[in-house]
Amino acid sequence: MTSYPSPKFPVNVLQNSVKMTNEPPKGIRANMRRSYLLEPVCNDEFFEGCTKPGAFKKLLFGYIFFHAVIQERRKFGPLGWNIPYGFDDGDQRISIRQLQMFLDENKEIPFEALRYVTGECNYGGRVTDDKDRLLLNTILARCCCPEIVEDPLYKLSESGIYIAPEEGDRQSYYLDYIATLPINPQPEAFGLHDNADITKDQNDTALLFKSLLATGGGTTESGNKGGVEERIAETVKGCLRKLPEDFDVEIVQEKYPVLYEESLNTVLVQEMLRFNRLISKIRESLKSINLAIEGMVVMGAELEAAYNSIGINEVPALWKSVSYPSLRPLGSYLLDLYRRLKMLDDWYRIGPPPIHWLPGFFFTPSFLTAALQNYARKHTIPIDEVGFDFEVLDMDPSQYKEPPSEGIYIHGLYLEGCGWDPDLQVLAESKPKVLYVDAPCMYLKPMRTSEFVDRPHYNCPLYRTLERRGVLATTGHSTNFVMFIRLPSKQPQEHWIMRGVALLCSLSD
Repeated sequence: MTSYPSPKFPVNVLQNSVKMTNEPPKGIRANMRRSYLLEPVCNDEFFEGCTKPGAFKKLLFGYIFFHAVIQERRKFGPLGWNIPYGFDDGDQRISIRQLQMFLDENKEIPFEALRYVTGECNYGGRVTDDKDRLLLNTILARCCCPEIVEDPLYKLSESGIYIAPEEGDRQSYYLDYIATLPINPQPEAFGLHDNADITKDQNDTALLFKSLLATGGGTTESGNKGGVEERIAETVKGCLRKLPEDFDVEIVQEKYPVLYEESLNTVLVQEMLRFNRLISKIRESLKSINLAIEGMVVMGAELEAAYNSIGINEVPALWKSVSYPSLRPLGSYLLDLYRRLKMLDDWYRIGPPPIHWLPGFFFTPSFLTAALQNYARKHTIPIDEVGFDFEVLDMDPSQYKEPPSEGIYIHGLYLEGCGWDPDLQVLAESKPKVLYVDAPCMYLKPMRTSEFVDRPHYNCPLYRTLERRGVLATTGHSTNFVMFIRLPSKQPQEHWIMRGVALLCSLSD
């Protein structure tokens, strides 16, 4: 039987049949046990047929552990993978067969070739996000390396709970060892902090309540439909009262004209145009909903969807189509919007701020590119030879009263997956039950990329929302990923990559 759709299959048989699906078992232990009982590993001739049996069995165990880890990391959401990939038994099967072939045909174990065909071709062929590809190869490097062959008790996790055991018989040794592993693995088995379990549970709970709200539709409240309409009508009127007027772009252009030496003037005008489009859409839809509640106009499908979204405190899809990325509920979204509008209004009335609130921009890449463009034009350097060097500052943005002579100061970011040591100014492990911390203020210093000085750091990705995943827009930029920021670290990069550490512009509340 197959899940492939076919018009020739009798519909009556399908409707009267019991449907079953075959999914990977949950947990590292169950996943690994299943792998040892699948072809070709369960075949004694294959299992014992390698010319380097000791190395093969150790690396085979590493491959099976790797397969279990990358499948189980999906349950941690964006902290595990930006995009949840459907790695399957076929990826594992071809990788294991190639492992035996490479060992048989080479005197020395070609670890680099093994990692390439496994991480870039077999499994990597499914991976579309470059940050996920980096994570995949980092996990694989821990499971396919000379140490796993040379060390009789090589640790596959920091705690040492998961090790690559010595060579032995499959049934009496490997499966017995797997049976001793925990049924419910701790986050450290995946390279994550213990707080990752809290994130996973919060995501599951949020999804459950979102599904319940969507099922209810937000239009009934203990059978009192009139009460719900009154509440939504009051919300709509309150939003209309607080929503500011559109920016007068012509007046702004008179004060901040297009100048060759100051590209940020153009950024200000473009940001106001984008926010004007969003404000107009919000105002127009709210007025139409208000008239529909009063019975003055007919509520179409689009307006009804917006009405229902407001009823369950969600941002209507009508607004999202012209909005910046945001995962906030309606109330928090509007407060965030008012703060962004005030930032631009203060810029127009008072002047450019000495330190910029980076999450407040509608299209962040245009602001960052303008800062680089100012430097490139000032020094007559091609912009593709210029990049940002990053200097970590203090935590309080109010102490910066003057902008830098070149580059920009920024603040307002958050760190997920780790903590921050303000004394040593380096990345630190998260404190228990603290999922996010404020990132320090930063100085983005433009300079030639050839002049960058290498120092111990983590190349931290910056995303606009907690979701992390995005699509490549027509501008060539991702709708979510902004850039990499080099943060000081005493730990190797691989440690923070496994932790899923990232900078965020916005949270979900």
